[in-house]
Amino acid sequence: MKKISILIIMACFLVAGLAAQQSNMMRINGGTFTMGSPANEAGRDSGEIQRQVTVSSFSIGKYPVTVDEYRRFVNATNYRTVAELIGGGIIIENGRPVQKADANWKNPYISQTDHHPVVMISWLDAVLYCNWLSEQEGLIPAYTGDNNLNVTWNRNANGYRLPTEAEWEYACRAGTTTAYNTGATITTNQANFSPFGADKTTSIGDYPANAWGLHDMHGNVYEWCWDWYGAYPSGAQTNPIGAVSGSLRVARGGSWNEVSQGLRSANRFHYHPLIAGSYFVGFRVVRP
Repeated sequence: MKKISILIIMACFLVAGLAAQQSNMMRINGGTFTMGSPANEAGRDSGEIQRQVTVSSFSIGKYPVTVDEYRRFVNATNYRTVAELIGGGIIIENGRPVQKADANWKNPYISQTDHHPVVMISWLDAVLYCNWLSEQEGLIPAYTGDNNLNVTWNRNANGYRLPTEAEWEYACRAGTTTAYNTGATITTNQANFSPFGADKTTSIGDYPANAWGLHDMHGNVYEWCWDWYGAYPSGAQTNPIGAVSGSLRVARGGSWNEVSQGLRSANRFHYHPLIAGSYFVGFRVVRP
């Protein structure tokens, strides 16, 4: 398998290290749902056009990947994240994003324990974790790439990967059609968000799960998806995987420093895949 590379990251798979096991995977039975938001939904963006989408069954992490889980990857491979290599991660100061040279997943400028979702993770950092986890469990890695970071997804692989936008929204909604899986509104007793939440990440499982047993689908951290950010295609779709190309990758779910409308099931956030990460972006994994 070719290595996905950036600068000197490429040593990441040279050390076999500790075996890993991704626990708490929840099976999601496939089905058809209405993806996107109605025109009258508060906070709606023009890119959330509704259409019928069918997804196949898959398994998804009950929680976002934690600090402890990501540390196992780093310890086993001597991996250095994008933030550690190219000038630090991003925090918010006085309402504006600021890159801090010493900010990274180990020093995210917010207090965290091993049971908090890992942050300061770029899309590439998440992809490489998925491949490593697959290799530790003897599974076929989902991703390959070249030295220009042209990452490709082997859809026949049985390894861990990032969810598609469609899979993520389907899992988040858990059969609901409202703005949130909690109904038309959401409170800080149901999710971690601004302005009256914890003002930082919280431990996984601190807030109630949705109807399908998934925690933190709303709030706590935005979660990377596979898809390039682009306009939704018109008409019904089956297992859509996003735009063919682009410059930004999608993240979903809102975060601890996002207002409630940013947590909506249909809300689409986007970032450059090699951006060094911020203290409100993490990820969770899926498997076929």
